[in-house]
Amino acid sequence: MTEKFKLLVIGSNSFSGSHFVAEALSSGHRVWGVSRSAEPEQIFLAYRWKCRDGGEHIANDENFSFASIDLNKDLDKLIELIDHVQPQIIVNFAAQGMVAESWLNPTHWYKTNTVSQVALHDELRKKTYIKKYVHVTTPEVYGSTDGGWIKENWNFAPSTPYAVSRAACDLHLHSFYEAYGFPVVFTRAANVYGPGQQLYRVIPRALLSARTGKQMQLHGGGLSVRAFIHIKDVVRATLKLAIEGEPGTSWHLSTNESISIVKLVKQIFEICDADFENLVQCSEERLGKDQNYLLDSTAMRQKYGWYDEVTLKEGLGETLDWVDANLPSLKRLPWDYQHKS
Repeated sequence: MTEKFKLLVIGSNSFSGSHFVAEALSSGHRVWGVSRSAEPEQIFLAYRWKCRDGGEHIANDENFSFASIDLNKDLDKLIELIDHVQPQIIVNFAAQGMVAESWLNPTHWYKTNTVSQVALHDELRKKTYIKKYVHVTTPEVYGSTDGGWIKENWNFAPSTPYAVSRAACDLHLHSFYEAYGFPVVFTRAANVYGPGQQLYRVIPRALLSARTGKQMQLHGGGLSVRAFIHIKDVVRATLKLAIEGEPGTSWHLSTNESISIVKLVKQIFEICDADFENLVQCSEERLGKDQNYLLDSTAMRQKYGWYDEVTLKEGLGETLDWVDANLPSLKRLPWDYQHKS
């Protein structure tokens, strides 16, 4: 029988966080979720959806508890909860995202992604009941991977306030592993997508544009290249690493295929039978935009037998189904990034 764990997930309201909670609950683990905001609409929370067999919601009162706690303001409250739960595993998705906006309010990004995280980790390193701490970070710490697919030992070269703030936290955590044996495991995933993603991300935004006839902007003509991986494949790997990953290690989670943003958007418009030429407008590239993020995930595949199961075509179809099923509600919501300081 597979051992069951107590997991505490920071950033459980995020796109990736909510899908991870759903995966952990579906695997029989007990989960506590923490985010600074109250739970958003159910359509954005994977663990509030129906079970795969059509039964009740994945989360219930017996297997999941949620608390709204702001890491920037209520560290004592968060540590009090952690001491009460005493989870064996903590998985941290919490971060101030969005690259372009990090230039406008860089102090907010450094506060959330670095300073508050350091304060949290300085408390967590003293908790002997924590057996694993999974830090969900980003490939942006590497800068543009123009030389091709890179491995986990690639040098950091961040090019935006967002990326610098994440790289600083990664380096800080590595120093805590070296000095205190803090059981951190790092994950860096390629561009993640799937049902329930924030509407300002390129895939849901393109799907909504195609379905509603509302124009969308394509920064820099969409020439940058990315690898897109379905959220189901990412959270399977993340849960595997949370349970079996060796402290001090870093892991890439990616497909082996890349695509330019413009080709991706054209593919979406073809699926939706929409007019790309009239609905998509090219605009200037964003400041500090990296041309490529290409992660070599060979290590994860060889060590754990993991592989990406969902093809891009299948994943886009599934995400379109989610958009269509919730289109009246999605039309009423803002499609642009809403900054929270």
